[in-house]
Amino acid sequence: MLLCVTANHKTASFEMLERLSRTPDDVAPNLLRLAPCVQGAVVVSTCNRFEAYVEVDEPVTAAGAVGVEAVLEAIEQSAGIPTAELDGAYAVHSGRRVAEHLFAVASGLESVVSGEGEIAGQVRRALTTARKHGTTSPELERLFQRASQAQRKVKNVTALGRAGRSLVRLALELADSRIADWSAERVLLVGTGSYAAVTLATLRERGATNISVYSPSGRAELFAKKHDITAVSEADYARVATASSLLITCTTATEPVLGRAQLQGPITNATAGCPMGQQSSQLVIDLGMPRNVDPDIASLEGVALLDLETIRLHAPLEELQATDAARTVVREAADTFHVVGAQQSVTPSVVAFRTHILSLMEAEIERARSRGDEGGKVEQAMRHLAGVLTHTPTTRAHELAAQGRGDEFAAALQTLYGITADVAVDAPTAESA
Repeated sequence: MLLCVTANHKTASFEMLERLSRTPDDVAPNLLRLAPCVQGAVVVSTCNRFEAYVEVDEPVTAAGAVGVEAVLEAIEQSAGIPTAELDGAYAVHSGRRVAEHLFAVASGLESVVSGEGEIAGQVRRALTTARKHGTTSPELERLFQRASQAQRKVKNVTALGRAGRSLVRLALELADSRIADWSAERVLLVGTGSYAAVTLATLRERGATNISVYSPSGRAELFAKKHDITAVSEADYARVATASSLLITCTTATEPVLGRAQLQGPITNATAGCPMGQQSSQLVIDLGMPRNVDPDIASLEGVALLDLETIRLHAPLEELQATDAARTVVREAADTFHVVGAQQSVTPSVVAFRTHILSLMEAEIERARSRGDEGGKVEQAMRHLAGVLTHTPTTRAHELAAQGRGDEFAAALQTLYGITADVAVDAPTAESA
């Protein structure tokens, strides 16, 4: 049975998500160690969600409850967040609902900004990490691979990608009301990762030209040279920050990299006459998770702070038609995932049935040969009859499986023929079936 424990921007506070984003990579290994009924685990952790996808051994009594408890305990051990503090901050999906939820997440339908594209890569990387740690399982592999396929189909056949906006684009759209001329802005970009590259490209689309970059990890020179902008050294960071009118942070630092110490720098010609040595109007956009900016700077005169929590509150409603079309694709993909999985679960019983019928057929054909079956007419008739006899039960087995009733076929097989799937599948003639 599949299980998903999710804490996201709909269920948890910004502060809780910030704490969960610091969760180490050992949550999944801890899960498998804590609960023997857990067959596999994949953890998706982003700035707006923490999700544990778990396969539990279904025959175990109350396996779902045991799985949830194991997830919470693993989080406590790995991140130091007491289970009691997570109460009310997470939701649980199980069974066929898991596939639809993950497919929607991978397609950007559950993001702060519907349709954002970054989450698809994060979902793929979660599976890669699980493989690296040896915590995935065949069913989780199938689940995450189908999630990527569903995401690509949503992107290709719906307008969701065009209707949705990335967090960067939305943040700059919210900044539009404060900025009359982007080309006149003195922009400082803090960070040099993939998010920084996207931010830089988006700034240039809007007409920004005076852009500098600072890197807490010392990569500013390389990034600046690659993108033809100005690098800022550690010694000049506070001075340039104070003189900038727009500051955008997007680093993976676990502690704030911008605070009062940087924005209350020495008075220069550019800042003379402004309160506390600042620009008369500064906008700081914090795209980091955990947060890159000390929230206290919002109390500085002339400084406005726009962080992920604020961006979430301003996320616009998307075009209903595009979202509805994407939801339809996701539901159909989830239904297909469930049907295929159900059919796979009934396959051993189908093979057992066909193996049994074909073994009887071979015995009768051998008897006909011993009596002189001239021209093989009896053999031909027997093989045709066996095909007719197995067709309807096989079809019915798949129909029952799709309805979640595959166990009824297995029970009928044992009642009528006295055979079980486990024994028959291992029989030498199973391949011919």
